[in-house]
Amino acid sequence: MAKLRIGSRGSQLALWQANHTSALLRAQGHEVELETIKTTGDKILDVALAKVGTKGMFTKEIEEALAEGRVDLAVHSLKDLPTELSPGFEIAAITTRENSQDVFCSVRFADIKSLPQGARVGTSSLRRQAQLKALRPDLEIHPLRGNVDTRLRKLADGEYDAVILAAAGLNRLGKTELVKQIIPKDIMCPAAGQGALGIEIRAGDVTTRQLLNFLDDASARASTTCERALLNKLGGGCQVPIGAAAEVRNGVLHLDAIVANPDGSKILRESRDGNDPETLGCEVGEILLRSGGDVILEEVYGRGLAVPQQP
Repeated sequence: MAKLRIGSRGSQLALWQANHTSALLRAQGHEVELETIKTTGDKILDVALAKVGTKGMFTKEIEEALAEGRVDLAVHSLKDLPTELSPGFEIAAITTRENSQDVFCSVRFADIKSLPQGARVGTSSLRRQAQLKALRPDLEIHPLRGNVDTRLRKLADGEYDAVILAAAGLNRLGKTELVKQIIPKDIMCPAAGQGALGIEIRAGDVTTRQLLNFLDDASARASTTCERALLNKLGGGCQVPIGAAAEVRNGVLHLDAIVANPDGSKILRESRDGNDPETLGCEVGEILLRSGGDVILEEVYGRGLAVPQQP
């Protein structure tokens, strides 16, 4: 059996994801080593992600380790991976997807509606901010960085009345005590790829790809390919106000997507069915651009709130 070296960020959630993948590989009889790698995104903790605008800020250093042959594969939260991978890399597997929804976490309040006027809500995501402001313009949105434990501690310490996090990370870590509301997708459309893990390898590494083939989930591959095609069409990274949620319904792929002003004053929505994930994502992206999404995104990029991943 093969000896495989996995590269991963060092956060608690990233290590859970890497160890989970390691366990699945070991169950196949492989020997596995884990190398922890600090990324740009892990080093810049005092600036909102949307203002950093670094392409691949959670992946660059890990890809360098891959390219140099220090590791054989990398386990990422798929939403951290740019929609266009750097040359020389490929996604060998997208694992079975966790819940892709966002959740409302609070010590004192049951859901978004029950928050008092002017309540402090923590998130560094323009996508979450826009949808919160559309629902509750009175809320004060404040930046929230750090790993899951740090964010939950700040909430418990009273720095925020509520924080919005991904259900997947909390479920994986078993830290769901403060989850009060699983936010419906029609209220808060998730980020493209949220809840899925992407396993990256060197392009053309047929041996490793074959070893990882059993981890690739067809449903997760279809839904995330569709969502990432939409994101790519809109030229956006994970920190722009774009939401995408695809799922197979009665054998047909369905995509819901949004583009929003960061202040929530305007949200464009589009839903379509299709059979080809890539085509469906591109079609919905094109419709959103023609409906005014181009103007919204130009304004976002122009204000320096986010930087598009590709030209």
